[in-house]
Amino acid sequence: MASDSITSRHPFAAEIIARATQIGAKLRAQQDQSDARGCYSDEIHRELLEGGFYRILQPRMFNGGGVDCETYIRVIFELSRGHPGGGWCYALASSHALVLGAHFEEEVQRELFGSEGDFRAAFAAGPAGIPTFERCDGGYRVSGLWAFASGIPVCTHFLGGAFISGVDGAPAPVAFVVPRPSVEVLPDWGGDAAMGMQASGSNSVRLNGVFIPDRHIVPSPVGILTTDNFPDGTPGTRLHGEGLFLGIIFGWFSCEFGAIFTGAARAALEEYERLLRTKPMLFEPRRTRMHDPELQRIFGEALCRADAAEALTLSATRLHIEQCDRWMKERQPITAADTLRVWGTAREGCRAACECVEMLFHSAGASGAKQGDRLQRYFRDVQMYRIHFQSQAITPMLRAQLRLGMEVPLPFRAAASPSASR
Repeated sequence: MASDSITSRHPFAAEIIARATQIGAKLRAQQDQSDARGCYSDEIHRELLEGGFYRILQPRMFNGGGVDCETYIRVIFELSRGHPGGGWCYALASSHALVLGAHFEEEVQRELFGSEGDFRAAFAAGPAGIPTFERCDGGYRVSGLWAFASGIPVCTHFLGGAFISGVDGAPAPVAFVVPRPSVEVLPDWGGDAAMGMQASGSNSVRLNGVFIPDRHIVPSPVGILTTDNFPDGTPGTRLHGEGLFLGIIFGWFSCEFGAIFTGAARAALEEYERLLRTKPMLFEPRRTRMHDPELQRIFGEALCRADAAEALTLSATRLHIEQCDRWMKERQPITAADTLRVWGTAREGCRAACECVEMLFHSAGASGAKQGDRLQRYFRDVQMYRIHFQSQAITPMLRAQLRLGMEVPLPFRAAASPSASR
């Protein structure tokens, strides 16, 4: 692994991160309103838009920021430290420019990024139910419902996943993109609609007979773990000349989650430290809780977990970029094992961050369970990762099966190519 920080690749990284810290402070002040609304405010959205934060991962050709991935991860750290739900909304609205920049042809990229390069897309990888794809001249008429389209309130487009009949009649996984005005965003997020991440903008999206041209539909990148799927590169690598636009997103998205939950851990630590310094001890009211040895131990262990979460997230980010760069420079294949190593490292970062928040919440006292309390919010937010697919056991099992040369589950069968098991 390279010893130099990837942040050094961009001369304005420190300035960008400092601006994100300032916006994060505003997000913290607006937490209650954002949770009730279901996403952050128009004021925050304008600051992110005008500051170029949504463009960080866009190709330079289309007015992208040209900022490296580590800087992007650190931006998510700071926004999520202000409000984890707001960080989730931002990350899942801004990051899918990679999907467009990697997997769609130049004609479509020019069309959808547009002359201004303004593209923000939620991506719901699977529909809620079975959508209908009615074949028509030049494309499909599509109807269906897609839940958890995180970030959609601030997006210009929607990316959806589904299965359609392939050439041989078998179901083929695809991803499609439509402008946001073509979809109905349901008012089913925010407030008490979900346990946590209430400001993530994870509304459902409905399509009612929307025409999607063939050029706006590509093979789904969600389950792609290896460059065996495209040994000569992707439309994005050929167009932009960057390994980042291989668009192997499975491990990369876990890095984004690591950034969100590291931010949540930092936020929880700040709130817990405030309580330690200000709340009296139960049986020694003249002294504050910071003098309680047990709470000192818990606070110290939580600090270690937050540091570990940050280090693991950044390590996974660097590993992903190194793999992409090696493919670009040397055509060294990225295997399923490589991708799962990125995913696994970032997942451990997520787990450390969640443990940090949980141990702080469990020791903060009953008052921390009240609605609107910040520690309670952070605890609820990290539980949304605990139940997310990215945190479940199937992927570590797949990694072990590949390493041991065993038969893998059918949905991942394509990953078990000869180069996938090293």
